[in-house]
Amino acid sequence: MSVISSGIRRKAKRKGIAYEFLFMKVNGRQLEEITKFIESGIIKVILDKVYPFEQTNEALEYIQRGHAEDKVIVKIKE
Repeated sequence: MSVISSGIRRKAKRKGIAYEFLFMKVNGRQLEEITKFIESGIIKVILDKVYPFEQTNEALEYIQRGHAEDKVIVKIKE
């Protein structure tokens, strides 16, 4: 995994951001913990773009063209 994320690690280091990656199984208790971290500001989610569900194809094209720097969200409903 370190080879794959080396570019991300370099970008984070330049910006003074701590970057960690881990695999998790879906677990309600863990999701509650993560939600608390996000809501308290311990974890900051950085969004690039938010697309409505009807523009899913455009969102995928944006990602595939390599323009996405951060998270790209497809919003299912309002």
